[in-house]
Amino acid sequence: MRDILPADKARRERVLSVIRDRYRAHGFDEIETPALEEYSRLHAGIGGDNEKLAYNVLRRGLDAEAIRAAAEDQGALADLGLRYDLTVPLARFYASNRGQLPGVFRSIQIGPVWRAERPQKGRYRQFVQCDIDIIGDDSSRAEAELMVASLDAVDALGLEGASVRINDRRVLEWMLDTFGFSAEERPGVLITIDKLDKIGPGGVAAELRERGADAAAVDAFEAFLTRPQSGERTAFAEEQIRTALPEGAPDELVGHLVGIGQAVAVGRASADVPLVFDPFLVRGMGYYTGTIFELAHPSVSYSLGGGGRYDGMIGRFLGQQVPAVGFSLGFERLVDLVTTGADAGERAVVLIHDADVPVGELVAHKAALVASGARVRLERRTKNVKALLERSAADGYTEFATVAAGTAGLELKPLS
Repeated sequence: MRDILPADKARRERVLSVIRDRYRAHGFDEIETPALEEYSRLHAGIGGDNEKLAYNVLRRGLDAEAIRAAAEDQGALADLGLRYDLTVPLARFYASNRGQLPGVFRSIQIGPVWRAERPQKGRYRQFVQCDIDIIGDDSSRAEAELMVASLDAVDALGLEGASVRINDRRVLEWMLDTFGFSAEERPGVLITIDKLDKIGPGGVAAELRERGADAAAVDAFEAFLTRPQSGERTAFAEEQIRTALPEGAPDELVGHLVGIGQAVAVGRASADVPLVFDPFLVRGMGYYTGTIFELAHPSVSYSLGGGGRYDGMIGRFLGQQVPAVGFSLGFERLVDLVTTGADAGERAVVLIHDADVPVGELVAHKAALVASGARVRLERRTKNVKALLERSAADGYTEFATVAAGTAGLELKPLS
């Protein structure tokens, strides 16, 4: 968990402002949910490995004897926990407020989440997520809307050239069935497949054998992974999808993916659809039921966000099935790549004053500038004025003036 200094905080807020603006332009409405959720919701078996990383809050009023008695049962020790993502809270929010929401609800949710991660570069225990979700629409239009809006936000941040890797959990299930993996061993197989980019086909096959997966299925899978392939990248369309899959891929699933690509092409008003079909994209969250996707950018090797369809989650809270799909931008990764200056057109002025300037005069000068729309900071003159000006410029200030006692007018000079 980190402290954020003023200049970094201002930069983060500018990036968030762009993201909010683009999402709102695409018809999404912002909501807010509490930092705390009930323990039973956070540990309902739908959050994957993130459930193991949740920060739990001890029940109030437990004495030492009660704690010892409940030592083997976390659910007896804790009744609340800090949210580890924004999707579980959204599902609870929708179930609680459905009567006040439209039939198809498009939400923006931006806020901090907490996970007991091992601290390292790019991984924090508190970090911001930027989510958009569509609840109540089971068509491919929902996925297309999410992708178009998210790509628009990334473009607006100056990160042009982004693309979305896309797959479907149902395609993965069909492939594993085709190769001969049993239903019981598939969760472990998917964990290994998710490492394909890191350990390669040979490493995946070796790990599957170490896991004790069906030998014939592993052989068939390895043969598919190592088959001769053309290195040519074709446009996202039916041919690209079928070429990347074993023969006999279900028409319904292929058609669903093709439909998303066609809708994104229209939404982006471009023949070059920034979608890439990846049949081995897994995404580890246990609640995904259909389409899954990740945001990629050529400047980095890691993803900048992702999401998918989770039609089964809300039903756990509501008692009836409700289709839902979401896209989450990895804000902490995005903000490190974005280069933004001060807000366009913003006046930010530093008034450097002598120690003997009456308080009334300082307040009057500041009030006049604030009334004109400027942001103003008062700074007492120091011996090293240059260092003071450099720090002010780093904090986003654009102009300065010196103030002596009795100064009638201010001479503003650029801070550059």
